[in-house]
Amino acid sequence: MAASLRVIVVLVCVTAGAALADAAAGGVRVGLTRIHSEPGVTASQFVRDALRRDMHRRARFGRELASSSSSSSPAGTVSAPTRKDLPNGGEYIMTLAIGTPPQSYPAIADTGSDLVWTQCAPCGERCFKQPSPLYNPSSSPTFRVLPCSSALNLCAAEARLAGATPPPGCACRYNQTYGTGWTSGLQGSETFTFGSSPADQVRVPGIAFGCSNASSDDWNGSAGLVGLGRGGLSLVSQLAAGMFSYCLTPFQDTKSKSTLLLGPAAAAAALNGTGVRSTPFVPSPSKPPMSTYYYLNLTGISVGAAALPIPPGAFALRADGTGGLIIDSGTTITSLVDAAYKRVRAAVRSLVKLPVTDGSNATGLDLCFALPSSSAPPATLPSMTLHFGGGADMVLPVENYMILDGGMWCLAMRSQTDGELSTLGNYQQQNLHILYDVQKETLSFAPAKCSTL
Repeated sequence: MAASLRVIVVLVCVTAGAALADAAAGGVRVGLTRIHSEPGVTASQFVRDALRRDMHRRARFGRELASSSSSSSPAGTVSAPTRKDLPNGGEYIMTLAIGTPPQSYPAIADTGSDLVWTQCAPCGERCFKQPSPLYNPSSSPTFRVLPCSSALNLCAAEARLAGATPPPGCACRYNQTYGTGWTSGLQGSETFTFGSSPADQVRVPGIAFGCSNASSDDWNGSAGLVGLGRGGLSLVSQLAAGMFSYCLTPFQDTKSKSTLLLGPAAAAAALNGTGVRSTPFVPSPSKPPMSTYYYLNLTGISVGAAALPIPPGAFALRADGTGGLIIDSGTTITSLVDAAYKRVRAAVRSLVKLPVTDGSNATGLDLCFALPSSSAPPATLPSMTLHFGGGADMVLPVENYMILDGGMWCLAMRSQTDGELSTLGNYQQQNLHILYDVQKETLSFAPAKCSTL
């Protein structure tokens, strides 16, 4: 985990009082690392494990959509990437501190989910191993059970919807289901501390979070998750940050630093350059979990100057909540509906004058080319352009859609069943400064050398 990701957080929240005012004025820094940055991990191992994790995540998306159509629960299923036996995934980990005195814990930063949670003591055999000590709510005088009156209390909302009375103090357990498992615990509120050094630390009281003491999954390299989605439980919403941005260094660069920012500083950094493009978010369906996701209007794809003959509406979000395309920091490899993926695959296949080889066992990818011994890939492939609504073109250089692994050169995309959710993954977001303006409902992006920010 050598690639440290610096985070500048500018906090603007009515409920946090003077601490948030101070943060808004000066900002604070927290650290973040990339899970897969481990010595000896080959590109094929990384992609295979990331794809397996993506498949679990895709299965979870499908189950959530089905449950949202049949369930009356307002909470739905909070989404999060699972980590069971996937040591080399492509998630990014934010380091925060919780409680009094502050205790640091690493958590996956995820734009595709809302809930902020960490494992809590007591935690028995149902918990996974984590790199930091367990947070113990009984040892922190600032811990509180989230009151029933809170709009963020999942358990109380479910009880009221069912016509029942919430338990006294709302000390009831929640259960969150994921693609390959679940986590369960008590919802509370606590003081969170942001800052990489004592000089710039800011303590923010009253953050609602999940205190988990049972889980079926091993979230390798983390102690929980920080949701950055569009729902009220996400860190972005609770801090009323209004906007956030990130700039991800290349996956094979395990030494350089990346940057994630929340609040006004995000716009100042992301929009202070050339080549900035902006596109409006597509309104999300009102039901969870789809209400969490950042949907985009992808209207077409070009390879070089050639626009691909992708059927109109291939990426359209349907009235029943199916289809559409989201941008997701918790997914590694971009998935496209099959009608679009076939055109992309055919275009790349026609341009690369190398023999096709079966790389599915090594990487899980569908299109790989055999390279001559000790040879770099030919520098003849053009960039790929994703055309978004409002004339916003996202240009992907070849290293953002092809991956090199020894003797193979593979298309780092995969097919998705037509009509299902497509996802723009973080591999395709390398060296792009991406701004989520949740107030103006727009996504802005520009090419950048992320290691220098």
